Amino acid sequence: MIGGVQNIGRVPELSRRILFTFGMLVVYRLGAHVVTPGIDPKVIRDFFSQMSGTVFGLFNLFSGGALEQLSIFALGIMPYISASIVFQLLTVVIPQLEQLQKEGEQGRKKIAQWTRYATIVLALFQSSLIAAALEGGQFGTGAVLEPGWSFRLMTMITLTSGTAFIMWLGEQITERGIGNGISLIIFAGIVVNIPSALGQLLEMIRTEQFTLLGAILLVAFVVGVTGFVVFFERAQRRIPIQHAKRVVGRRVTQGGMSYFPLRVNTAGVIPPIFASSILMLPLTVGQFVDIPAVQNFFQDYFAFGGTLYNVVYVALIVFFCFFYTAIVINPVDVAENIKRMGGYIPGIRPGKKTAEYIDRVLSRITLIGAIYISAVCVLPTILSTRFGIPFYFGGTALLIVVGVALDTIGQIEAHLVSRQYEGFVTGTRQRARLGR
Repeated sequence: MIGGVQNIGRVPELSRRILFTFGMLVVYRLGAHVVTPGIDPKVIRDFFSQMSGTVFGLFNLFSGGALEQLSIFALGIMPYISASIVFQLLTVVIPQLEQLQKEGEQGRKKIAQWTRYATIVLALFQSSLIAAALEGGQFGTGAVLEPGWSFRLMTMITLTSGTAFIMWLGEQITERGIGNGISLIIFAGIVVNIPSALGQLLEMIRTEQFTLLGAILLVAFVVGVTGFVVFFERAQRRIPIQHAKRVVGRRVTQGGMSYFPLRVNTAGVIPPIFASSILMLPLTVGQFVDIPAVQNFFQDYFAFGGTLYNVVYVALIVFFCFFYTAIVINPVDVAENIKRMGGYIPGIRPGKKTAEYIDRVLSRITLIGAIYISAVCVLPTILSTRFGIPFYFGGTALLIVVGVALDTIGQIEAHLVSRQYEGFVTGTRQRARLGR
């Protein structure tokens, strides 16, 4: 890996792609500090300082702190993520969308276009709610300088345009940069908080709220957990597939052994995102409702980081792990594809028995993946409530950071390998010409 990083400068195209990606991420971070017209950012920051355990805190994490000061990128990329997940789920429910997805590149482009339209609609809806909440005083008194329809329309247009621009930035990074653009934008929004977290830790050490030995042990713990996540993100169960000899025309295709990989974490970060969104909604509603009985229930029994909260959170993560994995991988379709390609799993009959075997293996590794995701996502709550850690570590943020980093490194290595292969082919051709 270190040698591959050293070779990046020797590949001009890869260097341009990496520089372009960094340039687009810089543009995104600059836009995150441009405040939406007509508001008092100080009032908004004071409000979000008390909202770490609500849905606002979750959205603020994915927006890279843009929502905290209500910048033009306040909605972030969450409307696009929501629209993408909805269309991915609809492809299973609606046969027309499923058929369109199977048509190849043109069908996927059509679905991507509809996803963009749905993103704009969601952004308009969410920005209208934010404008109404600002005028209603939910974000604090004096947040809006000049209330009225002009402010509402301006806020809706500004925030929706910001989301559309972020979506365009992500597509440009994917096409002309390196890695998945949308994922890298979320990645940049999360890692930008690392310096401030380290500053808080150093300040606590200076004021003797945290011992130096405790800080060293904490850093070692962070490194260990990160390595644990990297291991599970790359872990997979490879099912062997034996291919028999086939006669195609006058050609005889040799048989061989291949593998069908099943990732331990097939669902990725979708389960914790869904579970967090569902749990944060009642917590947020409970803070805005003026009914004492409702407020007391959330404070006594369903408080953020409490035992009941963690139990429900883990149950939702396990459910969505199995639910989303069942959508992504259909054992019956996999068994049919293996049979169609002339392959079979050693010791397993083709067809129904193969589908049952794949489903059994998939269920077991999905359970392991669900336990792993649950442990990582409950970790921040335990660190903050039981040990008083001054920054957010673990959970969905850690899964996204590790996953995006591994994917980006993999794409860089793929570019380097492709470059070496092209050089090898070119050198072989030149040697062949000289031999003639």
